[in-house]
Amino acid sequence: MTYKIGFIPGDGIGPEVIAQARKVLDATGIEYEPVEFDLGAKRYKATGDVLPDSVVKEIRDLNGALLGAVGDPSVPPGILERGLLLKLRFDLDLYVNLRPVKLHPGVPSPLANKGPDDIDFIVVRENVEGLYTGAGGTHKPGSLFEVATQESINTRRGVERVVQYAFKLAEARDHRLTWVHKTNVLTHAGGLWQRAFDAQAKAHPDVHTDYVHVDAACLYFVTQPERFDVVVSDNLFGDILTDLGAAIAGGMGLAASGNIHPGGFGVFEPVHGSAPDIAGKGWANPVACILSAAMLLAHLGEADAARRVEEAAIGILGKLRGMAGASMGYTTAEIGDMVAEAL
Repeated sequence: MTYKIGFIPGDGIGPEVIAQARKVLDATGIEYEPVEFDLGAKRYKATGDVLPDSVVKEIRDLNGALLGAVGDPSVPPGILERGLLLKLRFDLDLYVNLRPVKLHPGVPSPLANKGPDDIDFIVVRENVEGLYTGAGGTHKPGSLFEVATQESINTRRGVERVVQYAFKLAEARDHRLTWVHKTNVLTHAGGLWQRAFDAQAKAHPDVHTDYVHVDAACLYFVTQPERFDVVVSDNLFGDILTDLGAAIAGGMGLAASGNIHPGGFGVFEPVHGSAPDIAGKGWANPVACILSAAMLLAHLGEADAARRVEEAAIGILGKLRGMAGASMGYTTAEIGDMVAEAL
């Protein structure tokens, strides 16, 4: 089968890491037709467009997409993030954000007393609801009487489907699922999540379930990461927790993610930002983007190719003196070459 795969390099180091991921995809031998999209700060500053509906329609026709990074200091905060990243997620209904938290052998972690057997879990984050919907407003901005509201929108259908996905993932792994919220304070949203979770737990009696407040989850990520296997949470809490997860698993240079509609389309991207301060210097670590490409392959059903890419990327980590920046001892392109050659 020939897949139609979109590439959205984006800003900063995005084009550099995407180039290495494409190099690795080529080395797998899978057949694909690349479709390139010029989206990001450069397009916005030239045309005022961020993500036109016509481009969304083109993206719908793909089998999957790989995104490099979005963000530029010359563009006001929120324009690219909401107009590109969140619009993609909302318009394409990519309701699952999937982020593995896995410490690989030979990779240093700030948790000196924990190893790869202790840090190996995955976070399922609800991706199109909660506080990120943009509901709210500002009244009398700039005055002493200014009022700002930001509303968390949670639907039973939205919560139930992401929780159901998490249960099925837990059944495919170690049959352990922890859900994270703040039910003792956020009683309305938390109550809805509780009812949806309990209903799914009855339908999946073989899965051991647990609940942890989000503040306690931050503590346990650091002190007891081994207690987690699959974690499910809402949009904001999942976003915060997964950055902490990246930190304990070796840093942003190794953190991959997928925004998916199960059984349908998916956009896969490294978690790191655009890092404009090092763009063009060959210092960016492309491994997170390469691992995101492996997730894309798995989503397409190319399990063997996905496994080979992950193993090749992990296999070269021991050769790097550090996980990011000039301390790696290799350029971005050289690391891509190493992974491709390992395939």
